[in-house]
Amino acid sequence: MTRRTTWAVRAAAGATAATALLAAAGGPAAADTIRDREWALAALHAQKAWQTTKGAGVTVAVLDTGVDATHPDLTGQVLAGKDLIGFGSSRGDKSWANHGTGMAAIIAGHGHGPGHANGVLGIAPEAKILPVRVILEEKDPKRDQARKSRGGALPEGIRWAADHGADVINLSLGDDSATAAPVAAEADAIRYALGKGVVVVASAGNSGDKADRSSYPAAYPGVIAVAAVNQSGSHPAFSTHRWYASVAAPGEDVVIADPNRKYYDGLGTSAASAYVSGAAALLRSAHPELSPLQIKQVLQDTTRHKPKGGRSDEMGTGEIDPAAALAAAAKLKPAPLAPAAATYPHRYFGSGPDPAPVPEAGSSVLGNGVAAAFGAVGAVLVALAALLWFRPRRPAPAAAGDVPAPDRLPGWS
Repeated sequence: MTRRTTWAVRAAAGATAATALLAAAGGPAAADTIRDREWALAALHAQKAWQTTKGAGVTVAVLDTGVDATHPDLTGQVLAGKDLIGFGSSRGDKSWANHGTGMAAIIAGHGHGPGHANGVLGIAPEAKILPVRVILEEKDPKRDQARKSRGGALPEGIRWAADHGADVINLSLGDDSATAAPVAAEADAIRYALGKGVVVVASAGNSGDKADRSSYPAAYPGVIAVAAVNQSGSHPAFSTHRWYASVAAPGEDVVIADPNRKYYDGLGTSAASAYVSGAAALLRSAHPELSPLQIKQVLQDTTRHKPKGGRSDEMGTGEIDPAAALAAAAKLKPAPLAPAAATYPHRYFGSGPDPAPVPEAGSSVLGNGVAAAFGAVGAVLVALAALLWFRPRRPAPAAAGDVPAPDRLPGWS
């Protein structure tokens, strides 16, 4: 069987947004063997997970190069989306929606033909896809123009998806160039989506055998950053290994559906990210009450092929196991979207009662309860000052120690 190695994506960090495909010589995989080649479904225990849910009722936003809604593996699955580029290749062109269609099929493909036995079967075949075009394909003639003029499409797309029904956002893209750095607009958009209860998943990067730089948006707080594994559950050399890796998923010799109605063997953390977005869709379908942080944690806690010590930069906490994650999620109680503020464990001074705990809903760095505690401290100090002012003057006492400050509100993990 011939193979084409594809789908390494680097895109969308401010004005440097871009998509790069690593392609090697080879041809499409034979269509009648596609289902047999989807080793990832067995590795992820998909059949067992589907006994609980196939992702019904969940919408996954695919922020990418566009999605071909007419592909036989995706008919009826793709919702009306948004094109935030506004120019470039269109339907029928060779450089239109290749990458986005492949990612959408990994997430929610339902196959085609008699009994849907042909084509790509996604990890969440009953989920819906919300396509948001935020980048252009590498071979699109307008790609450079889009990089210069539509660099803000990614954060705009994240916010748009969060406001238009997305339960999960898949970001099979990233910037790991020499100039890559955090972009405030992107970080704010991700925080906005998380605050609305949307799970955000991103590919860890494909430069592990090269510069191995950090990739954004994978490195932003709150994102489920996904590294790749091969059929043996090991870390392939191309997969970026950095501190932010959360989990790993199949990303080598993965079957990719293309708008040209052919299928290709592909590699990249893009595919791995799509599998994790599909797994998140399963969790959100079965347990819609769980927060993005809970979904991230339960995926991390239930992995297989765990690295020595429980975590590594190459694999995060290991390869996801959606079936195990669903079983563990059934035992969880809903948690607030934002982590609760921690109260200071000791008395401020004196023998009075401890200050009131900070309300869980507080969103400021120092919650209302802590502010009230400082108000009480201030009132006591004012009273003591008044007593000292009106009492007979004596030599000034030694300075008292500083009042300890309360812990800060923890951020997203």
